[in-house]
Amino acid sequence: MIVLAEDTLNTLSTPRIPRIPCTPKPLACPSCGSEKVWKDGFRYIRGNGQTQRWLCRACGYRFSEKGSQDPAATKKTCALETVVEEHRNSSLLKQGSQDPRRCHDTYAFNGLEASERVQDVDRQVLNLPDAYTGNRQVCEFLTEGSKNLATVDTTRHSQQNQAAGATTTTLDKATIKGKLIEFAFFLKKEGYRPSTIKGKLENVKCLISYGAGPYLLNPEKVKEIIAERSNWGDGYKANVVDAYTSFLTMHRMTWKPPRYSRPETLPWIPLEEELDTLVRTTGKRMSIFLQGLKETGVDPGELNAIRWIDINPQTRTIAINYPVKGHRPRILDVSRELIDRLNMLPKVSERVFQGNPYSIRRNFHDQRQVAARKFNNPRLLKVTFVTFRHWKATMEYHKTKDILYVMKLLGHHSLKSTLIYIDLEKATFKETNDEFTVKVAETLDEACKLLEVGFEYVTDMDGKKLFRKRK
Repeated sequence: MIVLAEDTLNTLSTPRIPRIPCTPKPLACPSCGSEKVWKDGFRYIRGNGQTQRWLCRACGYRFSEKGSQDPAATKKTCALETVVEEHRNSSLLKQGSQDPRRCHDTYAFNGLEASERVQDVDRQVLNLPDAYTGNRQVCEFLTEGSKNLATVDTTRHSQQNQAAGATTTTLDKATIKGKLIEFAFFLKKEGYRPSTIKGKLENVKCLISYGAGPYLLNPEKVKEIIAERSNWGDGYKANVVDAYTSFLTMHRMTWKPPRYSRPETLPWIPLEEELDTLVRTTGKRMSIFLQGLKETGVDPGELNAIRWIDINPQTRTIAINYPVKGHRPRILDVSRELIDRLNMLPKVSERVFQGNPYSIRRNFHDQRQVAARKFNNPRLLKVTFVTFRHWKATMEYHKTKDILYVMKLLGHHSLKSTLIYIDLEKATFKETNDEFTVKVAETLDEACKLLEVGFEYVTDMDGKKLFRKRK
């Protein structure tokens, strides 16, 4: 004789709710009907294992995929939810809430009775509707001591923050380091030169060193840090603002940058003897580099990038095929002495000068300091690589009075950048007059003699050549 347990007999005697055959529908949110849902952990049911929990991406509603279909369990669940809901409604009414939850006395859910609701849930493969919490407060029941959280329009709040370009996110050290690497790669993708990328990175690192690291995504905080740096000049602050603007562009953020502008000052023009002193006293490679700057007037980055193939010993010219800062490519005349000195350098690679611009500049600063102490001339400490370029442009305008010629020599795209050398020439040669000594050459020998003593050829007139020399 087989004896069945009491639980087994109760199970066999309990009628089952028949399933309504239907085509399975895609999983959808019971609140808004959206099918854009993702998994959000599991719900553990006593005696029935675990079931998948889902979160709606459209409205933020969380629900379960399956629930217990036992009528007895359903009845117990509904009774428990009713008691909890009555307690919740009473708490809401005590707090003065104007929107209490729906009463479960009739078990109404979207106009369905309890039996219809169970079948409807069974067809949608969802959990019981009594377990839903439409206006739940951080997934906990409200009591008299609980805090009633106000409903916040997160969409409007996020739009306001995005429009203002503000965020309260703080970054840790590892994240900051990753942002710097990401920023360097972003600038490289945008087509910036390595020297420009390094400059922008140094400016952002300077902000981080002054405490802006955790607030790199908070423009207003960064603006305060820049404003507090009283030892920074307006020109340096403008560079930092420009670098940080590029950093925000990488994150698709905008801000209202502070108004810092680079002050316009006239470059300092040294004496030619002072430049020659540096050319003579520095090392072999540095001496050739400085002489090339003096004769060509190119940017130091352009001279450092020349290749051996760019030098033509026969015509004594150097082609600038790698211009920087938006300059034009050009071919410049140089002296025979410079060509001979360049050929003395070892040809170990396709580039004439080895090393990056930063190492060359540091080497020059050290040798310049030694020369200033040796000749007791502190003015040498003010000489930089760009000083040779300013000196060359000023001298050429003084000789030719042709500003267009100087613009082509320097490789400028705009004449506005070259007009400054008119003022420099007047300030440097203000004691000289515009009186000239004029000579006429009728033969080739006379013309050669005039050129040897410093006369300049002007034009031809009546078959004769006119020369002039400043008094």
